[in-house]
Amino acid sequence: MTRRTVRIAMNGVTGRMGYRQHLVRSILALREQGGLDLGNGETLWPEPILVGRREPALRALAERHGLTEWSTDLDAVLADDSVDVYFDAQVTSARVDALTKAIAAGKHLYTEKPTAADLDGALRLARLARDAGIRHGVVQDKLFLPGLRKLKRLIDGGFFGEILSVRGEFGYWVFEGDWQEAQRPSWNYRAEDGGGIVVDMFPHWEYVLHELFGRVTSVTAHVATHIPRRWDEQGKPYEATADDAAYGIFQLEGGAVAQINSSWAVRVHRDELVEFQVDGTHGSAVAGLRGCRVQHRSATPKPVWNPDLPLDAGASFRDQWQQVPDNADFDNGFKTQWELFLRHVVLGEPYHWDLLAGARGVQLAELGLRSAAEGRRLEVPEVTL
Repeated sequence: MTRRTVRIAMNGVTGRMGYRQHLVRSILALREQGGLDLGNGETLWPEPILVGRREPALRALAERHGLTEWSTDLDAVLADDSVDVYFDAQVTSARVDALTKAIAAGKHLYTEKPTAADLDGALRLARLARDAGIRHGVVQDKLFLPGLRKLKRLIDGGFFGEILSVRGEFGYWVFEGDWQEAQRPSWNYRAEDGGGIVVDMFPHWEYVLHELFGRVTSVTAHVATHIPRRWDEQGKPYEATADDAAYGIFQLEGGAVAQINSSWAVRVHRDELVEFQVDGTHGSAVAGLRGCRVQHRSATPKPVWNPDLPLDAGASFRDQWQQVPDNADFDNGFKTQWELFLRHVVLGEPYHWDLLAGARGVQLAELGLRSAAEGRRLEVPEVTL
């Protein structure tokens, strides 16, 4: 078996998402399984170079996982001709500058989203990458969740008939940070640092809706900062300047309507942290991170509205749905997309989750915030280079 090494500069892996999902559960998991089998007797071996601003954190992380290469000098890492790929999981405000440098250095790009603070910046990156002839990808991990893969299987099999509507619920209670430590970093709640749930989640909803149901053609949004005062990592109070909840209505190409609520100020009363209910003429489904339940029209009960009578014992509405079987082994969604991107880099296999796809997500977030500020529905033009 021939081993082909790909050296990956990973910037931002001392952060929550960069560390857990991208370094540990993706790149290190690939190494633990012996590399990525490319076929024809060849294995891809990912070699991470950890990049960040805090030397002690990088050194500790490297020692914890037996890694030898780390640096606080991004320019020096990008100048190294042996580095093949640059990955970015930094805060949004630092991303454009780093990606621009990586493109100029001729590195292939893989990046978290949003790719930029605004559509102009996102499109500029996409054009630079196109003109440089490099390969580029944007993390769109929700597409690889087991629940949504089962939902995609139902769509491809014609289960729904005509899809009428999509209703999504996402979120959980993020502690304020005073009496219990917050689960998310404080910059998420400061607009000046690129925070806000619209900027964070609308790019996700764009690619989920686009890939599964159709392009978003219009958006109507309302946003709120429900918790105006929070406490940072040092226990100091600060004013939240970014939205922590967003309520969106999205018209889709083909006529279906999507309604998605996103909130970091909601307590969970559902089976999973994110759920999508899809209703069609022939059937309905509820998909989450892992599970997916269906109800075909032939098995749909006939509820009658009568609030004066209690629900009959054994007549739980949830019990009237059927679980969709796995029928496959589902790996971590971040790892699965990393594998596809690395195959794209070394073998040239097709890959369409690129910087242009990332720009669509930035556009929807930008228009969502504008819709909320202006109190009106906005059209979503097609994004092109």
